[in-house]
Amino acid sequence: MSDSVLTSPDQEVHHHATVTTNFNPEQSCEIGPTGDRQRNQDAFAIREEAALFQKELPLPGHPCNGDENLFPNKIASFTKVLPHDQLGVVILNAYQDLIRALSTADPDEFTTIPLGGIVKLVNPQGAYAFNLVGPDSHQTTIVPAPAFSSAEMASEMAEVYWQALTRDVPFNDYDTNPCTLAAAAELSDFSVFLGPKVKGEVTPQTLFRGNVTGALTGPYISQFLWLDFPFGAKTINQQYRTTVAGVDFMTSFQEWLNIQNGFPPTSGNVFDPKLRYIRNGRDLGEYVHRDFPSQEVLVAALILLGFGDIALAQTNPYLSCPTQVGFVTFGLSHILDFVNRAARLALEIAWFQKWLVHRRLRPEEFGGRVQNVLTGEADYPINPELLNSQAVSEVFSKFDSYLLPQAYPEGCPIHPSYPAGHACFIGAGVTMLKAFFKESFIIPNPVVASSDGLSLLPFSGPPLTVGGELNKLAANVAIGRDAAGVHYRSDALGLMLGETAAIGILEGYRKTYNEDFIGFSFTKFDGNKVII
Repeated sequence: MSDSVLTSPDQEVHHHATVTTNFNPEQSCEIGPTGDRQRNQDAFAIREEAALFQKELPLPGHPCNGDENLFPNKIASFTKVLPHDQLGVVILNAYQDLIRALSTADPDEFTTIPLGGIVKLVNPQGAYAFNLVGPDSHQTTIVPAPAFSSAEMASEMAEVYWQALTRDVPFNDYDTNPCTLAAAAELSDFSVFLGPKVKGEVTPQTLFRGNVTGALTGPYISQFLWLDFPFGAKTINQQYRTTVAGVDFMTSFQEWLNIQNGFPPTSGNVFDPKLRYIRNGRDLGEYVHRDFPSQEVLVAALILLGFGDIALAQTNPYLSCPTQVGFVTFGLSHILDFVNRAARLALEIAWFQKWLVHRRLRPEEFGGRVQNVLTGEADYPINPELLNSQAVSEVFSKFDSYLLPQAYPEGCPIHPSYPAGHACFIGAGVTMLKAFFKESFIIPNPVVASSDGLSLLPFSGPPLTVGGELNKLAANVAIGRDAAGVHYRSDALGLMLGETAAIGILEGYRKTYNEDFIGFSFTKFDGNKVII
């Protein structure tokens, strides 16, 4: 039992002498190249230099798409769980109270924001958090989200309508299923669609995939979401609980309106009794419904560490050392710490952009706008390419409404859409792994899930590299929630914000190592090489 004593704030607290007593430095038994005083000065200098490096970086602007000011009724802004009228348009005074709280950062103001029901906003004050390593969240920037009435927004909404319609189609069947073939054909015809294409056309091989290198090679799902991984003394396979086919939510207007007002759903997911490998959009959407930040990169790190030294980056200073191996630095402890550390900073950056810059409405909210226009209840300036699309027509034929069918009974989380938090933290974690591991290493014995998700089959195709499959992992996680109906394609631009967070952390620590280390070198999401 500790002899520490809990006291009132004005009383002194005494701890065990071995913890708090300051011995005379002259009595120290330590050895090393510097004494305590010099080490203390060196530690301060390193921290000061890292802080000054970030402080001296150019301050970016934070442009938005202007929709919040363009639409006084806030139909293009995130308003979920605030009170709404019968069309699902926010009560303006409530939105103004939210803006006042966000503008002042006064914690008391946040406690008085009017809610329409019992569901709460998710952590808007996280937008103001400071971090001691890497870039401050307010030093990062991202291009404005597509505007409400734009052709790009039209194609992004059409894509998520198609993803809702094809949730239960196995990825293996994309090249033969009539619905995925129709999706690829229609997305090819939009005047502005920024998903990957082959010779100007969306194909079944590019459908719903990311734009990063590696995302189009091999199976839709990354090997890091399928391969077994070591977990201490146990090996874990990646079969996960998923939900049954054909059950979607928020397809009636009253159900949709209740959820927008902050009431809990009246029904829940029905779970498949069998565990399955991820084999379709519904499985992937459910996986990223239940995951935790950095889960995917922790698993990927354990898989990569299991390959041994041959998978480590060539810059690792212990690869050629005859007497030592890495652990606290350039080994397991270092890697696992950094992928977690980067994830939190990336989420701080995401929360700043979400709450204090963009406040982009979620796809489910946009679906309500489409419903009101096409039923004649309102006249919003939605791009006709979306209103006239086959995707919207197919949804109406199946569900008798124009609302976007949701895979989650509660719909989207209670924070704005842009950028996706998942994109930010997976972008950060994957960047860290590319810094520590050999991107050109070919993954041995690759697999592909069977169409029923009950087994893994050998994959025969082009070689799958660590760099490509890490990028694909980033795309899977960043876009996976689109398949559930809670994000748009452009929200995945958060990958670059996560990358910025990870690079900033690597820069902040670059002078903290004793090893003869030449620096980290890896490929960014845009294909450019970076050396730190």
